[in-house]
Amino acid sequence: MPDLNSVIAFCDSRTRINEIQDFENAHNGLQIENNGVVTKIAAAVDAGQIPFEDAIKSKADFLICHHGIFWSPVAPITGHNYKKIKTALDHNLAVYSAHLPLDCHPEIGNNALLAKALNLKPVDRFIEYKGNEIGLICEANKGGISELSDQLKILFPKTYGATLFGDPSPKRIAILTGSGQSAVGALIENQVDTLITGELKQHHFNLAQELKLNLYHCGHYATEVFGVQALAQEVADHFKIEWTFLNQSCLI
Repeated sequence: MPDLNSVIAFCDSRTRINEIQDFENAHNGLQIENNGVVTKIAAAVDAGQIPFEDAIKSKADFLICHHGIFWSPVAPITGHNYKKIKTALDHNLAVYSAHLPLDCHPEIGNNALLAKALNLKPVDRFIEYKGNEIGLICEANKGGISELSDQLKILFPKTYGATLFGDPSPKRIAILTGSGQSAVGALIENQVDTLITGELKQHHFNLAQELKLNLYHCGHYATEVFGVQALAQEVADHFKIEWTFLNQSCLI
């Protein structure tokens, strides 16, 4: 069985974790260590109490997550935070997080894999953050908004949402999984009127009407299940161990 340091090194290298600056206090990489051996990988979008418990039930001892346990502002290790961390420590569960590195990765990132699922060809990037562009722009398919809507309804049957006031035959489609707040304001300057994202604020629906935009909001959680699964699969294949995805169906 692989040792913990080898698995961490593989994940760090694959996600280019040292090249991607994240939000303040959003610590990427190993967040909780185990006894130093990895026998099974689990993947989850969030580092929460239920995913921790599900990972333990599955006999995993290394959890890859997208949203880790450290964010801004830093929270004290009390109450539910204490319970969560104690659960991991008591059951030898290592926790590894990759946030923006697993959003913007050109191969195993959430944006890239969502584009692949929709058969969209990436042609550009946008939304610069600390030296890296975290959003993706794709060449639109000939089927236009009608075909894209049908694809998204199939891919996200429980979370699909759309506010469509833009061109019914767009040439470029932007993708920013998770929260799309930073993307809406950058669309026009990048010659894009169509965005696929996870969630938006109320004022964005007014902007869609005023700026003639097509905004798809398909669920923060639902649009970010891709990256952790891809990384877990690669780790499992590389080290020849099992992996499992912990699906929080309550969030879909």
